[in-house]
Amino acid sequence: MESLYILIPIAMIFLAVAIKAFLWAADNKQFDNLDQEAHRILFEEKPAAPQAGNPHGNNNNKTATTTSKDDSAA
Repeated sequence: MESLYILIPIAMIFLAVAIKAFLWAADNKQFDNLDQEAHRILFEEKPAAPQAGNPHGNNNNKTATTTSKDDSAA
């Protein structure tokens, strides 16, 4: 019986933390678009066409073609 004096306040603290976490997630729009990630996983983009001389289509030897903001300012 004495353990309830400890367990009930601990349970109330856990409940308060869970409610606060849920409200934070709802306020930060974590639940606004639940379908996007499911569609992204199921309907992937088509794989890139194999490069010439690479019959397996592995593009592991690609070089980066993008520039960063620092490079464009120079």
